[in-house]
Amino acid sequence: MTRVPIRYGARPCSLVVCRGCCCGDARKNPGTDHAGQLARLREAAAASGGRLAVRTSDCLGPCAQANIVVVQPSTEGRRRGGRAAWVAFALDEDALDDILAWTAAGGPGIAPVPATLALQMIDPPKN
Repeated sequence: MTRVPIRYGARPCSLVVCRGCCCGDARKNPGTDHAGQLARLREAAAASGGRLAVRTSDCLGPCAQANIVVVQPSTEGRRRGGRAAWVAFALDEDALDDILAWTAAGGPGIAPVPATLALQMIDPPKN
């Protein structure tokens, strides 16, 4: 019997959107349309033809810097050395524009971080 290796599909660039205790909370950031932001990101993923995935997570940790979005590299981006990028204070349309433009260009490991978005990058919390 010949064994065929299992080949897993390439993973797209993905966004993990914090929606825990502080992120996504209108009491903490009342001027932000949290539901609208998440809907916009999900619409972009649906329109990407499988090149972008979006999921939510409970609290990711840096609550003082809400809203947090983690941009995870695609399989190819990781192969090229890309690592997850933590974006803090993702509270307005400009931040979403930058995140979506970066992921459309390939994201971590493939495309350079937009300069304005680089100012919002934080180190992941230590466990």
